[in-house]
Amino acid sequence: MAKLNVFNFITLNGFYKGPNEDISWHKHGSEENEFAGDMLQFDSVLLFGRVTYQMMASYWPTPFAMENDPVVAEGMNKAEKIVFSKTLKNATWQNTKILGGDLAEEVKSLKQISAKSLSVLGSGSIVTQLAEAGLIDEYQIMIDPVAIGKGTPIFNNIKHQLDLKLIDTKTFKSGVVMLTYLPA
Repeated sequence: MAKLNVFNFITLNGFYKGPNEDISWHKHGSEENEFAGDMLQFDSVLLFGRVTYQMMASYWPTPFAMENDPVVAEGMNKAEKIVFSKTLKNATWQNTKILGGDLAEEVKSLKQISAKSLSVLGSGSIVTQLAEAGLIDEYQIMIDPVAIGKGTPIFNNIKHQLDLKLIDTKTFKSGVVMLTYLPA
């Protein structure tokens, strides 16, 4: 069975995005970019919600992304991608498939049939739904040393308590801290 992990970055006060989908507060340095590039070397299927997918698809295939961060851009563009959406009809980013059925059922099926691991990037509403369904095997949370006034919490509107067990930490020179958890 394929493993499902989540990678998300948040502010010190728990927001994964600010008003109007703003993530400009998230600053990657060279060390974080190297880490991201290394993570993309693992053969995994990237999972997105529509909003995150459209944001990523508008950036990573561009010449600016290739110039700014060629290793991550190449990894993102080559990776197999699945976007969960009931409204998106066409996916223009290479190697992308759209699934529009019940999210939990689709992910259960993917975990059963996929030879690759599955990784949710961003996509907070999907993270909350999959956490509620007990389908996430590992959480990687990158905490930026910044607080913002308003935003959307990473587990927005979660209905049940989510108990996690810390299994690893990594501190970057920028002050960003990565915490890795398993469901308790």
